[in-house]
Amino acid sequence: MMTDTPLRSRLAECFAVIAQEAGARIMAFYGAAQVQAKDDGSPLTQADLAAHDVILAGLAAACPELPVVSEEDAARAGRAPEGPFILVDPLDGTREFISGNGEFTVNIALVDGGVPVAGVVHAPALGRLWIGALGAGAEATGPDGAARRPIAVRAPAAAGLVAVASRSHRDAQTEAFLAGLPISGLRSVGSSLKFCLVAEGEADVYPRFGPTMEWDTAAGQAVLEAAGGRVVCPDGAPFRYGKAGADWRNGGFIAWGSEA
Repeated sequence: MMTDTPLRSRLAECFAVIAQEAGARIMAFYGAAQVQAKDDGSPLTQADLAAHDVILAGLAAACPELPVVSEEDAARAGRAPEGPFILVDPLDGTREFISGNGEFTVNIALVDGGVPVAGVVHAPALGRLWIGALGAGAEATGPDGAARRPIAVRAPAAAGLVAVASRSHRDAQTEAFLAGLPISGLRSVGSSLKFCLVAEGEADVYPRFGPTMEWDTAAGQAVLEAAGGRVVCPDGAPFRYGKAGADWRNGGFIAWGSEA
């Protein structure tokens, strides 16, 4: 890897400031956003675009040497940049934003050697922030911006595992996977919050077999792995980023806390 722990930590702190600025812009549209459809049919609002502009301006000022790929300009990004780059989802969970349930996030991650090595997930409607850097650990604020505290994955309870799954995207493969585990509880949550629940020891596993894009998952994976968890492909191989070509689509993955 080209980045070291101190640099990853500094960049994560920078991402945190920028993500909170973007979150403030998003909240200005909350409850009143106009919705249009992208070419793929997914929803787009003024909040997505406003957050994108805030993040790109902030990153250009703070770390101009690092290429940035954002969901809102990925069609023009082409292949993944050579070397470390920043991967951004300005508003993850646009459907949750439109519905008003609060389960949407701002995601910013540093990818180095195919690995998300630093990341921030900010949930502006919930007043929450999760931050992590590989080698430096992970932290989270409490509700409404309460002081940061260290977080870590938990050991599975004897009673069974708590799973988290997508609120908007569930499929038969996910249900079959969960049926093969000793599940004692299941929470349905939107956006990258699922990674964060595992990272802070509120859940044990998050399986996803339906489609996601790299900007949907990189920041959450960075936080989770900084907290001691891991994200793997269904066959157990490492889950990587910056794949060859210009297709930013992910395959399936399993996000684990501390496996039994």
